[in-house]
Amino acid sequence: MMPTLRTALLFALAAIAASAVSAFAPIGSESTSHSYRHATSPPATGLRMAGDAAPASKYSKVFVAGGSRGVGRAVVDGLLSAGSEVVALVRTDEAEAELSALDGVTVARGDAFDYKAVEGAMDGCDAAITTMGQGTDPVGEDGKRVDYVGNNNVIEAAGILGVTRVVLVTSIGCGSSKEAAPPSVFEVLKDVLAAKERAENVLIKYYTNMNWTIVRPGGLKSEPATGTAILTENNLAIGSIHREDVADLVVQALNSGNTERKILSAVDPEISASANAEASAFEAFALA
Repeated sequence: MMPTLRTALLFALAAIAASAVSAFAPIGSESTSHSYRHATSPPATGLRMAGDAAPASKYSKVFVAGGSRGVGRAVVDGLLSAGSEVVALVRTDEAEAELSALDGVTVARGDAFDYKAVEGAMDGCDAAITTMGQGTDPVGEDGKRVDYVGNNNVIEAAGILGVTRVVLVTSIGCGSSKEAAPPSVFEVLKDVLAAKERAENVLIKYYTNMNWTIVRPGGLKSEPATGTAILTENNLAIGSIHREDVADLVVQALNSGNTERKILSAVDPEISASANAEASAFEAFALA
C-alpha cells in the first residue's frame, strides 16, 4: 500500500469511531472522513435513491439514542418520514430545543450513562435504535465510554421492557470485521472499537429472544445522501459513506424482514471505487 493511501485510510477510519456522535458524546467529537480501500457492487434490492419517499414503518414509536447529531439526527428524520413517532433521549438544552420543534418527536431529557433515564424514556416504544459513539475524545476519570455503557443501557432496557426490535450502530473494525481495518488504523482505534464490540457481544450473546440488527458503517462523511450506499455481510468490506446514507440504511434495516440477527457493514461503493481502483467486489445485502 502506498504511504499516501495508508495515511488517508488512517484519517478515514478515525471517523468510524465517531459513528453517529450524539448528545452524550463530548462536543466536537464528530469529524469527517476521507477515503478507504473499498469494493464495488450494485445497490441492494430495495435501496432507495436520495429524495425517494420513505416506505411506511412497521413500528409506531421508536426510541432513538444519539438522535441529536450525526447519523442519529438523520435517523430521526428518516423515522418521521416513514411515519413513526420518535422518542429521543437528549442531554443538552440545544438538542432538546431542536428536536422538540419537530412534529412527531417526544424529547426525554437524560444521560445515556444513567440506566433509569434510558429505561424511562424507552418505556412505551416498540423498537429502539442506538447510534451513540464517543469517538476518540478523552474519556472521563472513570474510564467509561458511551460506546459500551450507553449502548449497553439501551440493550438492557429493551430487554427489561420487552422491546424486541433493536438496531445497534457500531463500526467497521468491530468483531468479525476486524480484519477489514489496516493494522495501524486498528491500533489507533482499538479502545473505541473494543468498547463498541463489547456492546455488540451483549446483544448477540444474551438477548437471544430479541430481533436485533447490527450496522457497522465505514468512514463517515458529512455530505448529502448519494442513494448508492449499501449494506453487505462481507466482513472485509471497508469504505466511506455519508452519514445521511447510513441513516437511510438503518431505517430500512429496522423495517426489513431480512435483517433479523444480521451483522451488516455499511459502505458506499460509488465513493470508494473512485478512490481505489484495486478494490474487489462484494455482494450487497438484499433488504427486500
